[in-house]
Amino acid sequence: MTLALEQAARGLGRTAPNPPVGCVIVQGDELVGRGFHPRAGEPHAEVFALRDAGEQARGGTAYVTLEPCSHHGRTPPCADALIAAGVRRVVVAALDPNPLVAGRGVQKLREAGIEITVGVLEAQAKRQQAGFRSLIVRGRPWVVAKYAMTLDGKVAAPGEGNGAVSGPEARERTMRWRDELDAVAVGSGTIDLDDPALTTRGVTGGRDPRPVVFDRRAASDSQARAWRDDAVLVTAPDADVAAHEAAGIKVQRAASLPDALSGLAGLGVSSVLLEGGPTLLSAFFAQGLVDEVRVFIAPKLLGAGLSPLTGPERPMHEAQALRDITVETLGPDVLITGLLHDIPRV
Repeated sequence: MTLALEQAARGLGRTAPNPPVGCVIVQGDELVGRGFHPRAGEPHAEVFALRDAGEQARGGTAYVTLEPCSHHGRTPPCADALIAAGVRRVVVAALDPNPLVAGRGVQKLREAGIEITVGVLEAQAKRQQAGFRSLIVRGRPWVVAKYAMTLDGKVAAPGEGNGAVSGPEARERTMRWRDELDAVAVGSGTIDLDDPALTTRGVTGGRDPRPVVFDRRAASDSQARAWRDDAVLVTAPDADVAAHEAAGIKVQRAASLPDALSGLAGLGVSSVLLEGGPTLLSAFFAQGLVDEVRVFIAPKLLGAGLSPLTGPERPMHEAQALRDITVETLGPDVLITGLLHDIPRV
């Protein structure tokens, strides 16, 4: 199943609104087939693994990170493909939350006489599928808040935009996240101060996430570097967007941040890397819309400067605590990650 999860990871950032799924097929002690779902509309992981295994799939065991589908969508049911190939056993990491599947794939396989095991490395699989699960269960993308700060909690020196708070290893990790998540979101202040390209750099085979700019007044420069063909301007219902529409920029009007996330879901966006700045980050945190936090802490003391978050005062016992925490050293910096919301379940 670890190998199947590694296969699934090859589809991260490329499969929405479908989930990233991996599959490996074993015959005895020999790995005979492997595959992953590359993008929506193309065959699923099981089909690629079965093609790779050929006749060696018969009597073998398939390990798949998500329950095989049992319905006709853009592609035929994977459960039928596994049955036709004559596999003896199917090991599933996690059941599919999609009501069109939701246990029916496993049931179809059992009825065909195939031995089923469910729940192997389930937590890891669900973490990998967080965006898809959020789309299906909540109707909005999974939101990952990322920022870098000094030991005294500053993200930039006074008067600066995006200062180099963290080291090159942290920036390399951020590029990998941009490759793996569907969209990267910033506020109009970041566009005005930094004019970021919001691209993925230095990742072999990498792809650029969809840029999303939250700009309530639509006052940001319509010629900024972030405005690529797939970019989205999220603005207020009454904003004047003439300049942006004239530049060919896709405009999404939303009365609130939850409405904006629903609109992004309608575009097939299942995960968002929220890179700020502080005003946008604070708004998402204040409304409980951040699902996962990834924070780099640099061993520096800045003194005066810009803080990453603002919000109402609260007693320590009401502080939001992260769950499923990991701590990692990247060059001189420390990366802390964790969840604020549970990954949506079936």
